[in-house]
Amino acid sequence: MATVLENLTLKSFHEGLVNKKFSALEITQAVFSHIKNTDKQIGAYLSLNENGAIKDAEKVDVAIARGENIGYLAGASLAVKDNILIDGLPATAASKILENYVASYDAGVIKKLKSENAVFLGKANLDEFAMGSSTENSGFKITKNPHDHERVPGGSSGGSAAAVAAHMAIAALGSDTGGSIRLPASFCGVVGLGPTYGSVSRSGLIAMTSSLDQIGPITKTVEDSAILFKAISGGDSMDSTNANRSYGDELLNPNLDSIKGLTVGLPDEYFGEGISAEVRSGVETAIEKIKSLGLKFKKISLPHTKYALSCYYIIVPAEVSSNSARYDGIRYSRNTEHAPQNTKLYDIYLKQRGVGFGPEPKRRIILGTFVLSSGYYDSYYDKAQRVRTLIKKDFDEAFKEVDVMLTPVAPTTAFKIGEKANDPISMYLADTFTIPLKLAGLPAISIPVKQYKVGSKELPVGFQLIGKHWREVDILGLGQYYEKL
Repeated sequence: MATVLENLTLKSFHEGLVNKKFSALEITQAVFSHIKNTDKQIGAYLSLNENGAIKDAEKVDVAIARGENIGYLAGASLAVKDNILIDGLPATAASKILENYVASYDAGVIKKLKSENAVFLGKANLDEFAMGSSTENSGFKITKNPHDHERVPGGSSGGSAAAVAAHMAIAALGSDTGGSIRLPASFCGVVGLGPTYGSVSRSGLIAMTSSLDQIGPITKTVEDSAILFKAISGGDSMDSTNANRSYGDELLNPNLDSIKGLTVGLPDEYFGEGISAEVRSGVETAIEKIKSLGLKFKKISLPHTKYALSCYYIIVPAEVSSNSARYDGIRYSRNTEHAPQNTKLYDIYLKQRGVGFGPEPKRRIILGTFVLSSGYYDSYYDKAQRVRTLIKKDFDEAFKEVDVMLTPVAPTTAFKIGEKANDPISMYLADTFTIPLKLAGLPAISIPVKQYKVGSKELPVGFQLIGKHWREVDILGLGQYYEKL
């Protein structure tokens, strides 16, 4: 069964299910058995939903026995990042301050997936409140890269990416603020899609940076990414930032003639110094393969890219400071060891936040409070938002000449655990190529240069395709044809 799990994608699972090669229950049980044998070394999951998953799988098998038609996601075993709410399951955001919190409702994307009869295996580890690039900042455990246990899986959706790469889930949900889906996908050798801002509901996503956060899929193939994205995209009245855009079947059936007509842009700013030899070689390999499809390539410039990281790390802490104010030890859960029931209100705030938040959230809350404070708002936050507008204009102008852009995902392959832990600036630089387009609200996908087998010790390299607003069809279509090569 281990070999079956290794080769299982959402599409092949669906085909095997309807052709009765296996049942949803058999696969679900096999995945949990694999998790129990494998996750001790990797640490991808914070909590498991074994009883609930088995019941849901059995319901799908009953529906098949009755001759009912089922969708691609019926019975599919999914991991869910632990900042996305599932009614009745823990929702810790990998933080001690939410250690005892259990979700009381379903996130918008979970409602959509429940209507598709997907199976939720459990909640995946992340950097605390999605603040990090390595999944070393979790309040509970460090997740390890399945390809090399001495290295990080990337972050903040490291648990989701590691679960998929190690075949402990067929697919997963993550969230992407600055690169938190695409970076771990690249480091773990899987596919990660950060959709257009507003295309997927943020309802029930524990907010970090409301103007940037976006839920997206982590999968084994681009085709699977299209399947899962189509299921979770679309309208949700519970999210005021949702644009209620619908995506048609062209996501799943790309037209080769349309793909061949695309012009691919190569931004000069993404191919300069600081890229490792492995990444440069891998991305050049991807470019040559795509050229074989007959696509045109054009060099372009995004001149304000050099300001993106600084801009991002003013806007993000500011919104983190605002969003984190709700965690006061009263509204969600309380660590009674540090703040018993008869503690004064001020002491509750002080002790809950002092003990509950880890170093990275504290760092961002303090920075954010400073840049929003009286006398500094115009100097920092307002100026950063103006620069953000210039970055967006760069992309708007470039997309008048090209249809998609191709860049590296990260300057290096996965770094060693602890290598950047005491150097926040060095850690932030891991997102150099993923942050700029997020400031512009654009969709992008990380695709492995080739298939990477876990256990080979070969470190994965990913390349990134960036699309125009609402044009996931372009990057998903090109990605699917790349896979067929």
